[in-house]
Amino acid sequence: MNKAPKIGLVSLGCPKALVDSERIITTLRAQGYAFSPDYQGADAVIVNTCGFIDSAKAESLEAIGEAIKENGKVIVTGCLGIEEDLIRSVHPSVLAISGAHQYEEVVNAVHEVAPPVANPFADLVPEQGLKLTPRHYSYLKISEGCNNRCSFCIIPDIRGDLVSRPVASVLYEAERLVRAGTKELLVISQDTSAYGLDIKYAKSKFHGREVEAKFLSLSKELGKLGAWVRLHYVYPYPHVDAVLELMNDGIILPYLDIPFQHASPKILKSMRRPANQEKTLERVLSWRKTCPDLAIRSTFIVGFPGESEEDFEMLLDFVKEGKIDRAGCFEYEPVAGAKSLDIEGAIADELKAERFERLMQLAQSVSAEQLKTRIGRTIEVLIDEVDEQQEQIIARSKWDAPDVDGVVIIDSNEKVKVGDIIKVKITGSNEYDLFAEIDK
Repeated sequence: MNKAPKIGLVSLGCPKALVDSERIITTLRAQGYAFSPDYQGADAVIVNTCGFIDSAKAESLEAIGEAIKENGKVIVTGCLGIEEDLIRSVHPSVLAISGAHQYEEVVNAVHEVAPPVANPFADLVPEQGLKLTPRHYSYLKISEGCNNRCSFCIIPDIRGDLVSRPVASVLYEAERLVRAGTKELLVISQDTSAYGLDIKYAKSKFHGREVEAKFLSLSKELGKLGAWVRLHYVYPYPHVDAVLELMNDGIILPYLDIPFQHASPKILKSMRRPANQEKTLERVLSWRKTCPDLAIRSTFIVGFPGESEEDFEMLLDFVKEGKIDRAGCFEYEPVAGAKSLDIEGAIADELKAERFERLMQLAQSVSAEQLKTRIGRTIEVLIDEVDEQQEQIIARSKWDAPDVDGVVIIDSNEKVKVGDIIKVKITGSNEYDLFAEIDK
């Protein structure tokens, strides 16, 4: 069995820096790393610096120099990290430099120098972390917060503005998940297509390669890991167009979860929705030309203040013409602190309920028509459940996200396992589900 890499640590400065060091070593320990009390026994050394005053800077530079002399593989972090030019002018051989609180950057740098070695018998935490989902699929969060200011939403007040994770951190996590048995990565955030905007699409190293923190770049890299990649909470920005080509080429799943919320330009403007231009339907139709296999899931709000019958009819037309494969619907509810509370034209509860029913009936018929087009095809499905007593397998296709979409029902007593990907032939459908038999 391979031995766990050992890391040395020099922590300088105030108690805040000491806490930073504790967080770094906690993360590394959870990933299976050990620690060395001296330079000679370490596979790499982290120097957490102080840069508060000139004497502290001098002490930090001296500590870096000592680590280089005694070990050679040195990663610098902490307050002095913001002065990268100074550090490199004195110590050009430093492997990586990051600022205070940049724990993920430090851990990624350690991964580059001394990749972790999983040991299921000794590690305190599994390599992929603790999960609440089944082993074969995992949610991959790429950012926190949101820069949008939708009038019905208070998420930015709760979670703050967009904070994107470094792309290397996302990719290393995804890689660990796949290595641990994940067959499907479900990419999530508040606004997935805005990924990287806040960090100016900063590059970071993934296995020695520079990768941009862009929606397209991230999608491409995830598509190389050998798992299904499903995109959630994407907004219809123009730059999303390029991702449809990846879907058509089979690099990521032909699936988009887009919270359109409405289709009327007047209501979208009142909602303060991003990408609320009137050409959204044209964009959807162009996506379907680029990737004919595309499935679109969305959510809509009915009964928003000021919604007229004409506005609602626009929404119905959009669902029908855009062939929205999967639709969820909510009746508008006022939320304390939301700007929509100030909008005039409250809709009666009875009318909200009626519009909800009309939309869901239409959505059901659109879904049924879309699913009929799949009959006769041979496709791959991911098995979620095996009922040996009923001789039935419950699986999902590339068009189905877990818990929110339909399933593929297979009557079979074949010996298969949850998490297997198998080929089936679609034999039938209803409003939400497909029926299939195992392809021989």
